[in-house]
Amino acid sequence: MAAKPIRVLITDDHAIVRKGIRALLATEHDIQVIGEACDGAEAVGLAQQLAPDVVLMDLVMPKLDGIEATRQITTNQPTARVLVLTSFVADDKVFPAIKAGALGYLLKDSGPEQLVEAIHQVHRGEPSLDPSIARKVLLELAHPPALRHGAGQPLTAEPLTERELGVLRLVAQGMSNKEIAEQLVITEMTVRTHVSNILGKLHLASRTQAALYALREGWASLDDAALAPDEK
Repeated sequence: MAAKPIRVLITDDHAIVRKGIRALLATEHDIQVIGEACDGAEAVGLAQQLAPDVVLMDLVMPKLDGIEATRQITTNQPTARVLVLTSFVADDKVFPAIKAGALGYLLKDSGPEQLVEAIHQVHRGEPSLDPSIARKVLLELAHPPALRHGAGQPLTAEPLTERELGVLRLVAQGMSNKEIAEQLVITEMTVRTHVSNILGKLHLASRTQAALYALREGWASLDDAALAPDEK
């Protein structure tokens, strides 16, 4: 039995961009465009109505920008994956979009193959960041706000436990809570508790930031690490 196609909602305030993306994706047998939105408000409404697997999201649009639309969609439809597709690489767009729940961030000058691959990646729950964006995130994480409050100030007065460190390493490998639970023979609820404690102790906002932090500290390597998708 053939796998169901990935259902995609395209959001961009330029009709020519929407039509171009639709034409490109029409050549992919396992991707189906189910709708188009011309602004963030329409995207939020269509996402609720159509339940897409992946939402391609422009950032600068009328009525409701892509960052707020991303926040609302990921809050209301946790199974929907948002892939930002934009021309903007400024920090004031990149980091708010990631914090709002975007699982991917791709630039509009990327090639068609990159877009198709990014759609598949985020659909699988794997973050997909343009290389230039990934570098920005890594550089930002190298100097997190928690470290700027004073030289040598620790991230937390309470260090990670051995179990939390083990969970963090698995998060950095891109494992879901379910997969981590199976690996460690514990419940998903226990995994969620560990992840919550890890983020709290390290003053980080998401699993993606936690994975990047593990890379920076040498607790995970680029060979086995992946930017881990956020979970509810």
